Amino acid sequence: MNSNGNRNGCGDICLHTRRDFLRSTLLGGALTWTVPTFLAETFSTLHLNAADSAVQVATGKDASILVILQLAGGNDGLNTVVPYANDFYRKARPTLGLPVDKVLKIDDSIALHPSLGGFKALYDEGHLSIVQGVGYPNPNRSHFRATEILETASDAESSEKYGWVGRYFDNACPGSDPTVGVAIAGETPQAFWAPKPRGVTLKNPNAYRFMAGGGMEGGEAEADGLYRELNQSTQASDATAAAVGHDASSGGSIGSIGGGSPGNSSLSPLNFIERTALDAQASSDKIQAIAKAGKNVATYPNSGLANDLKLVARLIGGGLSTRVYFASQGGYDTHTNQLNTQARLLQELGDSLAAFCADLKAQGNFERVTIMTFSEFGRRVTENASQGTDHGVACPQFIVGGRVKGGLAGEYPSLDPAKLDHGDLVHTVDFRSVYAGLLENWLGTPSTMSATILNGTFAPLTVTA
Repeated sequence: MNSNGNRNGCGDICLHTRRDFLRSTLLGGALTWTVPTFLAETFSTLHLNAADSAVQVATGKDASILVILQLAGGNDGLNTVVPYANDFYRKARPTLGLPVDKVLKIDDSIALHPSLGGFKALYDEGHLSIVQGVGYPNPNRSHFRATEILETASDAESSEKYGWVGRYFDNACPGSDPTVGVAIAGETPQAFWAPKPRGVTLKNPNAYRFMAGGGMEGGEAEADGLYRELNQSTQASDATAAAVGHDASSGGSIGSIGGGSPGNSSLSPLNFIERTALDAQASSDKIQAIAKAGKNVATYPNSGLANDLKLVARLIGGGLSTRVYFASQGGYDTHTNQLNTQARLLQELGDSLAAFCADLKAQGNFERVTIMTFSEFGRRVTENASQGTDHGVACPQFIVGGRVKGGLAGEYPSLDPAKLDHGDLVHTVDFRSVYAGLLENWLGTPSTMSATILNGTFAPLTVTA
């Protein structure tokens, strides 16, 4: 449902043929780009093979928008949404347990981490929903497999190649402009993978270049500072965080967990070339102009996450026809010295999202946007011997936005040792119920289509008005 109360799958649309789309936007401007030779030589082939295929283009003026924010590494939910009055919590965490007089109390038993002042303000305004105990049956404690499950909306026992957002694009937004999805990342998240790939990924400043003049001859020149910022490499706030091989028994820190590459085994060479060409088109003059049109008025902290959200705010303010944005904050794999690391990360998270929301309010777009966080798993209930926590399972999700039904959702998992699963929390909300609620109640997806997207029927958790 959009801000005007009109339910729509991909917003108001205008119809063009793909032939016209390619001619007017990509093919017509191709000579102003430095592109690989093989792409330049295949534009005519793309033109001929794409004829008469309908394209739907969301206007971006009034459609609802979902921003997905990954907390990579496995955020410790118990010290994020703190059961400060629980004796089991105190016994399990004699060192890591947060002081009662420091936490930001929500009620007589639950509080937010002291660093989440930005979230507490949003909660008090009624714009933050805390979904407690999110997980799934037979949870996996590998960073990469657990991330795959969350991004593909699959069962733990099954393997799914394509992402739930990609399936949303395929089912609800067929033929859309490639900017229907934008990932601020170094590689396309698996959540965006689809049989018919859509969405663009912006990170590397060397990925695209402008010609100084109007043709292929005459030399290259980098775009102005704004365009470089648009494709700026997103750095994890923890300089030591890196997406490296890591299993459930080893230490280290995870910066971000992307999807790698979907490979081209399921794509014809023409489809691959088309995807590449459309991505190049989507990050051309149009995106640069939109980013320029959007202005940031809020004061953001100095962090990689804040820079990503600043860019998203400008693209939204400029009217880019995007339904789903994806960004990531890394470093949450806190096997050692957790207190300081998590405090810093949560400070960045809360302050960055508070600034982002202030920007959206100033634009008049706050009611059009909902933000959902996710982390691949939580941490163990009991602290380890290194002043940290090891891989666990269930953890909270945050839903933020102008039309969010604020408050607590779901049930906090029991910390009673007799009710734990081998020392782990037992989830109380299936993550796919959160997805179903956002698909159906926020993005206006019919329930039958939602079941297709999520590979099953899940009771939608209503977190938006």
